[in-house]
Amino acid sequence: MTEPRTPDVATETEWAEKSRRRGTSATIYDVAKVAGVHPSTVSRALSNPGRVSAKTQKLVEDAAARLHYQINPFARALPTGKTSTFGLIVADITNPTFFDILRGAQAAASVRDYTLVLAESAESAVTEVTAARRVMATAEGLILASPRMDDDEIRALAADKPVVVINREVKGVPCVIPDVRKGIGEAVRSLAAAGHEKLAFVAGPPGSWMSAHRWAGMQAACEWSRLQAVRLESIKPTVDGGRLVASDVLAGRATAVLTYNDLLAIGLMQQLQAAGVVVPDQMSIVGFDDIFGANFTSPPLTTVRSPLGECGSRAVTQLLALLHGGGASPQTLWVETELVLRGSSGRLLTS
Repeated sequence: MTEPRTPDVATETEWAEKSRRRGTSATIYDVAKVAGVHPSTVSRALSNPGRVSAKTQKLVEDAAARLHYQINPFARALPTGKTSTFGLIVADITNPTFFDILRGAQAAASVRDYTLVLAESAESAVTEVTAARRVMATAEGLILASPRMDDDEIRALAADKPVVVINREVKGVPCVIPDVRKGIGEAVRSLAAAGHEKLAFVAGPPGSWMSAHRWAGMQAACEWSRLQAVRLESIKPTVDGGRLVASDVLAGRATAVLTYNDLLAIGLMQQLQAAGVVVPDQMSIVGFDDIFGANFTSPPLTTVRSPLGECGSRAVTQLLALLHGGGASPQTLWVETELVLRGSSGRLLTS
């Protein structure tokens, strides 16, 4: 094997000046010139160090360091299709509900040297499908958090690459779903014990599977506790949406409200308090998810906690199992919810 030449300082200086003028990064050919070796030797040294001598290895590594050469993971992935990335698409990037999902998923992915690529659908099924297809062009797998597209679209994506769904059940696709029965049951029993007889549910987006799932859970719990349950629609699942639904809540004459998420509960509480309604003496409010800031309200928000971080990490574990043959993965994983009692719900004071 031909011994590598002594690195040429003039070559390195010349490359640096050209790079500065053209605004480009170093290539494998630049590293080869500075190290005095063939480009194929650089490739072997950086991808499989054991295939070159220790002397050559050091020359290549030193040249790469001086030129600030970065391996392009997508170029490396061309022969194998392995980019060590997962896509994560959320319905609304501004909604704190997704923060813990993202954090849990990234923590689980990083353990296996994977990186997450984040995209948002902005509550649009059409945008969601487009974003999913674009992300899947380079990602090895995809996580859909609270997807708005229909089941057939999700199954079509899963036919191309591994897909895991969070906050929704899709037949034939692995899913991770908070089981609302325990948390909602605890909330309804708490309200019944406080003397409430009529409860309202403020629903989420029309296309939300989880909104329908939570409403069904509340209906079942209210039937068991012999309470009346009514459903109210919201314009959007945000703080502003909660404010806008306040008049409907008052007109419905319920004395306690369970909302689709904490943002709706916070906006509802603010609007009711502005109208002179005392929380919880005249109206108890219970949110859902226990997002960051749920306890910043006055009074602090009672909420049904969803283990969102665990959902994110379990979704990544499912993807890894699908990719690397880690054994049969359950089609649906249910994770338990629980009631977090704070000051926004309590005993109903009658005049």
